[in-house]
Order: sequence, then C-alpha cells, then structure tokens
Amino acid sequence: MIIILKPGASPETVEELLAKIAALDLKPLHMPGVERTVLGAIGDERQLERLHLDSHPQVERVTRVLSPYKLVSREVHSEDSVVHVGNAAFGGGTFSVFAGPCAVESAEQMRATAEAVRAGGGHGLRGGAFKPRTSPYSFQGLGLEGLKILRDISRETGLPCVTEVVEVTDVEAVAEHADAFQVGARNMQNFRLLQSIGQSGKPVILKRGMAATLEDLLLAAEYIVAEGNKNVLLCERGIRTFERATRNTLDLSAVPYLKMHSHLPVLVDPSHGTGVRELVTPMACAAAACGADGLLIEVHHDPANALSDGAQSLFPDQFLGLMKQVAAFVKTGGRSLAT
Repeated sequence: MIIILKPGASPETVEELLAKIAALDLKPLHMPGVERTVLGAIGDERQLERLHLDSHPQVERVTRVLSPYKLVSREVHSEDSVVHVGNAAFGGGTFSVFAGPCAVESAEQMRATAEAVRAGGGHGLRGGAFKPRTSPYSFQGLGLEGLKILRDISRETGLPCVTEVVEVTDVEAVAEHADAFQVGARNMQNFRLLQSIGQSGKPVILKRGMAATLEDLLLAAEYIVAEGNKNVLLCERGIRTFERATRNTLDLSAVPYLKMHSHLPVLVDPSHGTGVRELVTPMACAAAACGADGLLIEVHHDPANALSDGAQSLFPDQFLGLMKQVAAFVKTGGRSLAT
C-alpha cells in the first residue's frame, strides 16, 4: 500500500504512521519527496485496513500497489533514482560509461586497457575476476588475484570498478575490492546471491537473464532492494532468440519499458548483446537514443590476444570513436555525460 501525505505533513506525523505500520508486522517505507512525503507498507494489506488511514487528517490518499514488484516500481517511487558507483553517477539525466576487458588477465593488460578507457572518456572500469563460462575448458578468471589487480589499477587510474560475483561465498571479497557488484545473466535468479548482495548495501549492476522476461528482471531487483539496498542498476544485455547472426538479440525496447515501470537506472551492454565488434558502437548509440542511463562496453588493449570475448571487444581507438558518437545522442536526449 502507498500512503500519500498532504503537503506540509509534520515529521511527528510521519514517525507516528511509520510506527503504527511497523506495529502490525508490516514493512514500513519512508519516501520523502520534493512536494510531499509518501509512506509505504509491505505485507498483508488487510492488516493495514485496521488503521483507517484514509481518514487521518494528514493523509491525502491510500492506494494499492498493483505490480508484483513493489519497491522498484514507479507506483512507489515516481522520481528517477540516481545510483553512484564511486564518483560516477547513473540516472537523473547523467549518462556514464564503464568499459574494460571481459576478464582480468594480468596487471599489464589491465593497466594498458584502463589507460585506454580513461583516455577515451570512460567513467569507470569493468573487468571479470570470476568468470562463469559456458565451457569448463574456457578461461575461468584469476579469482582473488584478479580482484586485487582490478582494485590496484582502479586506484591508479581513479576509475571506479565493477566486477562480477558468482557465489555467495565471494560477496565479502568482491565487496572489499570493487566499487560495485555485477550479477551476470546466469545468476539473475540466484535468489540467495541477490539477498546476500542486498545486505551489503554496495551498488549492483543486475543483468537480464538470457531467457528472462522484464518482469523476471524487476522481481530479481526486488530481492536486492527488499534487503535494504536501493543502489540497483538494471542492465539489458541481450536475450536468446532463434537469430544466429549475433551472439544475442539486444532488446532495446526493454529500456523505455523499464524506465516506464521502474525508477531504477537502466544500462545497456551492447558488447554481450551483439557479440560482434562492428555492431557495438551503433547499438551503443541506439541505447543512448532510447533513454538508457549508461553503458557497459568491452574494451581490450589487444583484442586479438584476449583470453575471453576478443571478437566483441573494441580496440582503444574504436572506444574513443564510440564515446564521441554516443555523446551526440546523449546531448540530443537532453542529458549529459558524467564528468
């Protein structure tokens, strides 16, 4: 349920109503806005009816949240959320780009690639230390050693970093070394992992599963937010269809849909979405044009010798070109690149 208070409702009234909601074993929510305060109650709505809040002198109206995802819904939170990863912001008219290799291979590789990302105008660094690969014979990442390399290069360059977490047991280590978690497509519905990440409070990039509906994605985000972590970024990275020309089918209609139904920032990963280096820049521009709040881009200083996803990784000069082209679409959309 959503309880919208009248303009000028006092802090004492807010505290009083939150206490009454909590006393009914419901989860109270406090969402102060610019013009008025909104309260929420999650749980058995029949219990809330006992309070007769619609007759309270400081309550304007009480409405039900109809969507199955409550906390990430625009019904609960009408204004766009802004999520900060280090000094980079996503949402609220600010567009940020995180870029880097699919996998951390060595300190030399990460340093060269990070310098290319910074020189190209990127706002943050991506790089995988733990790699859930389809084949057990593919490069699986450097694990903790890779995390330490990523952290060190991030500090050297001043670029905040994000890396994937694949196990509940790795959450603490990843939280110690990275500025944000990434939950990959294969783990989007690993609910224990989502809950553990939610309890950490650290920003999370949640990627859409390969066969997940948009409602599935939003409900997965709900698991994280329900644990108290509001710093969630949704990421469209392509879904599996019958098409074989590209690695996945990048569903850009997901961007305006998610923006319509949720207040969370939305990112797009055209590298995994297409799997084809030449298609990354056009689809990055399309993502900016349809309202995305940022991008995840794979860049490698030497893609021909990359241990993972070299075919979709941009060369440094291509990344520079991408950033220049994307900037025009961001500006046209009335937004600005993060500084």
